[in-house]
Amino acid sequence: MADPRIRTIKIKTGVVRRLAKEKTVYEREADQQKVRIEKLKSEGKDEYNIKKQEEVLNECYMMVPDCQRRLVVAYEELKNILETEQDLKDTEDYLAAQKVLEDAKSQLPKPGELHMC
Repeated sequence: MADPRIRTIKIKTGVVRRLAKEKTVYEREADQQKVRIEKLKSEGKDEYNIKKQEEVLNECYMMVPDCQRRLVVAYEELKNILETEQDLKDTEDYLAAQKVLEDAKSQLPKPGELHMC
């Protein structure tokens, strides 16, 4: 029978991986949306359409800090699990979790920083 601790590590690893990716996607979407809005403005498009696109941009801006906050929580949970389950450190899932933590570290806010686009 599989160790339930391994299952927990797999689940928490997936959560951290998904949230890091989600944050990146929202940041990329915000950048693309800014370009789209500038293009609409330069082409003299309808003000209503520009306003709607700005609303979409603002939604992206709101999602980035939310994703980042959830990522910090998930990151810390996984990190704590790995610290307490040192006896599993030679397993494939433990090593994969460490890699995900390493990759997600760049998505975390710097001390004292609240990420806003």
